[in-house]
Amino acid sequence: WGYCNKIAMLVAEDKPGIGGEPLHGQKLKPKYSVFPRGVGSDAPSWVAFDKQVLAFDAYFDEEVPEKNQELYRIRHCKIYFFLEDDTIQVVEPQVKNSGIPQGTIVRRHRIPLPPPNEDQFYTVDYFNINTEVIFYARRYKIVDCDQFTKNFLRKLGVRLNPPAYHPEDPYTRDRQKIADSMKPLRPYERCDTLRQFLEYDGHVLRFYCIWDDTESTFGDPRELILHYFLADDTIEIKEVIPVNSGRDAVPLFLILLPTNTGLYQPGAITDRTVLNVFGGLVGNKGRYILDNRKTGIVHQEFYKDSDLTIGTVINVWGRRVKLCDCDEFTKEYYMTKYGIKDFTPIPFKAPPPAKIERKFPPYTGFGSEEDSLCSCLSLLPQPPQKDFKKFMEKDRKGLESNVLRFLAKFITDNPIDKDRQFIISYFLSDDTISVFETPQRNTGILGGKFLERSCIKKPGQELFKSEISEYFKAQDLFVGAKVCFHGHNFLLVDADEYAFNYMEKHADEFPMANISLILNKLKAIGEPSSREIKQIFAATDPEHTNVIEYNPFRNLMVNITGGKLSEHEIMTIGRHYSEQNEFEMDINFLLAVAQEQLKKNSFENFGQLSATFVYNDRENLLLGLLSIFYIFEINYQKCNLLSQLNQNMYKYSAFRFEGGKEQVDYKKFVNGLNWRENPVPTFQTIKVPIKYEDDWSGQPPSLPVKRIKYLPLIEDVFGTEE
Repeated sequence: WGYCNKIAMLVAEDKPGIGGEPLHGQKLKPKYSVFPRGVGSDAPSWVAFDKQVLAFDAYFDEEVPEKNQELYRIRHCKIYFFLEDDTIQVVEPQVKNSGIPQGTIVRRHRIPLPPPNEDQFYTVDYFNINTEVIFYARRYKIVDCDQFTKNFLRKLGVRLNPPAYHPEDPYTRDRQKIADSMKPLRPYERCDTLRQFLEYDGHVLRFYCIWDDTESTFGDPRELILHYFLADDTIEIKEVIPVNSGRDAVPLFLILLPTNTGLYQPGAITDRTVLNVFGGLVGNKGRYILDNRKTGIVHQEFYKDSDLTIGTVINVWGRRVKLCDCDEFTKEYYMTKYGIKDFTPIPFKAPPPAKIERKFPPYTGFGSEEDSLCSCLSLLPQPPQKDFKKFMEKDRKGLESNVLRFLAKFITDNPIDKDRQFIISYFLSDDTISVFETPQRNTGILGGKFLERSCIKKPGQELFKSEISEYFKAQDLFVGAKVCFHGHNFLLVDADEYAFNYMEKHADEFPMANISLILNKLKAIGEPSSREIKQIFAATDPEHTNVIEYNPFRNLMVNITGGKLSEHEIMTIGRHYSEQNEFEMDINFLLAVAQEQLKKNSFENFGQLSATFVYNDRENLLLGLLSIFYIFEINYQKCNLLSQLNQNMYKYSAFRFEGGKEQVDYKKFVNGLNWRENPVPTFQTIKVPIKYEDDWSGQPPSLPVKRIKYLPLIEDVFGTEE
């Protein structure tokens, strides 16, 4: 709606005609700048002219009241016109010591035209060179613009005016004349070292030096470190103060400054030479100028990087310092810049004094040896420290007991003690040993704890000595070893399965269980008679089954090596080349575990599972048999049963109901898994009670090594024949 004589009308004076074209005699007031249409699709101005700005050079004069030095002031500024939204910003450059606030005069926004057109805003059509614009009653004279602005205005069809004159501020011109006429009484010479600083900042040459001060009273050689800073050619020297030398620990021996090559009298070295032109002719006043000829100047020489090499003696304020060595960066710097390759260091450090061996008094017999030694290490006795890290790594963790158990017997001729059996337990967490005697019926000897858990010393050591006694380690215990615990001699005749597995797993710590070392040892022993050894193995196996029983194999290895292999090494070879027998799994127990897992996961879709099997059995005339691999695919895609059960458990459960030639009776299979209708109690399926590791009584393992494949052993030791 428009208004005419304060009456609302459908058509107002500023309403265009049909198609947006102005009517005859009508003048429309554009709200924004109107740009010529481009070729192709037209983009909006805030996209087409994004980050495009017109820059104009302008000035305005400002009256300065109540000041005799200036009546007005000329202030230069920059006018920025942003094409994307017709906003304008006026900025005045900063002038040093102007005394007036400068910077942004008019912030960026749309500026209205002066009255009587204050309802309109400035557009690009109002700007040209050598014209005036009024922003909020302040008149700005545009004198010039940049090249981008000229090109843009020409494309719009604007005829540019010639650039106008840039007036100068008279007061600023007078101040500049006064500043140029002033001459400093103490002129300075400019020395530009910025390039050297930017190129070598952070690059420091390091030399190891010696200052021989033995000629002075109570003097001695002083070890120094010289730092040469390439950024400004300064030198810094630090002193290396030995321990308990009695000297004060000063931070620097020489502070950071240029070091000259000699000493001069006071006043001989000056930064500049100033000449008195008039002397004493004109009263007491003088006229001083800088001596460009530098008459009588003393050229002071400072140490440069070219003067510092290994073996050079430099004068540091009267002290003769000898450069003896340098670091790797310094060597690379001199090799690159000067081509020096000889960096042979000069020995300058005195040989270290002989280390005094700390002697401890012998053990007195009171308490443990470790506790008695701690009273000699500190003024306040501390308890002996235990290896806590080893304890945390080797302590019991779940099924890992970290305890090695061996079956042992007495080494004696006494018929009563000859048949006694002991279990020796070695605890890896703290290297302690305990001995337990297995009870035997009708022997007259009570079994039980034979030796308390403790660290056991090796026999044959002096009791009262200064060194700590040597204790039994895990490497000292193996099958066939003879050990003496507090006067009792034991022969280790067997070990449990965990001990064998642990020693073979950590073969780098246990050489008796390292199959590589054992084979190399066997090769060194039997290589001269390899052909005879092969014939002996072939004679032991007349039926050519390529396997030998363990007892004949053991006797054969003892005869071949002449007793040079221990019993544990022979057992390691047998375990490595043994014939593995696959044992059958208890299907009832497995089925009970499968039902337990399905019960925990709340799986009850057995009806859907049966219907799926029946549907896929329609091609086989509903015989009730499906391929086991087909059953796997159906359950994985339809019922997702494999996510509820372990894959191996599912496989063995399916084979339990095999109908012949990889065919499974799926009805019996589903009924067997149905824990709702056909539950299988777990406790009824266990035929043999579980034996825990701590209840091992020293009996042979349930699956001992029975048969040995000797052909792979011969190939690994002696190689294959051509």
